[in-house]
Amino acid sequence: MTTSPKKRGILVGLFIIVGLLFLMAGILTVGNLHETFVRKIKVTVLFDDVGGLQPGNNIWFSGVKIGTVSKLNFIGKSRVKVVMKIDEKSVPYIRKDAKVKLSTDGLIGNKILVIYGGTEKAPPIEEGDTLGIEKTFTTEDMMNTFQENNRNFLVISNNLKNMSIKLANGEGSIGKLLKDETLYNTIAATTESLQQASINAKKMIAKLSDFSSKLNDKGTLANQLVTDTTVFNSLKKSMVQFQNISDTAKQLVSNLKSASTNSKSPLGVILHDEKTGNELKAAITNLETSSKKLDEDLEALQHNFLLRRYFKKKGK
Repeated sequence: MTTSPKKRGILVGLFIIVGLLFLMAGILTVGNLHETFVRKIKVTVLFDDVGGLQPGNNIWFSGVKIGTVSKLNFIGKSRVKVVMKIDEKSVPYIRKDAKVKLSTDGLIGNKILVIYGGTEKAPPIEEGDTLGIEKTFTTEDMMNTFQENNRNFLVISNNLKNMSIKLANGEGSIGKLLKDETLYNTIAATTESLQQASINAKKMIAKLSDFSSKLNDKGTLANQLVTDTTVFNSLKKSMVQFQNISDTAKQLVSNLKSASTNSKSPLGVILHDEKTGNELKAAITNLETSSKKLDEDLEALQHNFLLRRYFKKKGK
């Protein structure tokens, strides 16, 4: 039984249709083109430099792909406006104060946009919103930083080189220390003196420690001075008496000084009035002369025959 040409055409058409359906399903599955039919909203972001970002690059949020870059347009003088298509099911989790930054998909992969941050106080994003950006280091920035570090390292190397040359030539304090033996010996002697002073200080501290430990030995003078209130009070009273004696002597000296400076006082008259001084000296001289004459008269009376018997009796 032969198949009619009409039936053969229908079968061929059915096979072609089934093949096309399988082909479309495979394309949609492999290329994730089924997301084309997911509802999305458009959100924009402004960059100074997109670093090679292209339409179709992915957008990530918390490690999940939530959309793609729709298009890029220049705005103003040099800024770039990036239009993002974000899945509507992810909208409730992205806040209006969230930030967008450029990143790469892997170490040397395609450019991607990463949305992060946001606070619960801010409402979710809406159609036409513009999100803020965060400045990120690009490869060019990293190279510029490396170049700047290289220049700084070169300057440091040159400074170290100049410093080593000066040290070798004996310039500066350290260079002189390395070259001049006299300076080195002086510093060595000073160091030795400091060490000896440290040793002496240790000895003194040890002696003080020994003395302080003896303060606890009962019966010693130091312990009595520290612990015996009777001895302490006695010493305190003695010090008060010495102080009173010192104050009295000081007052006496002050009075004598005041009296000597006062020409109307007896002491002042004797010290300052020359006439009174001479009279006083003459009176003393007369008293001495009278005393000698009185002694002579008494000696004469002892030898008088009328009183000789009395003095002999008095002598016995």
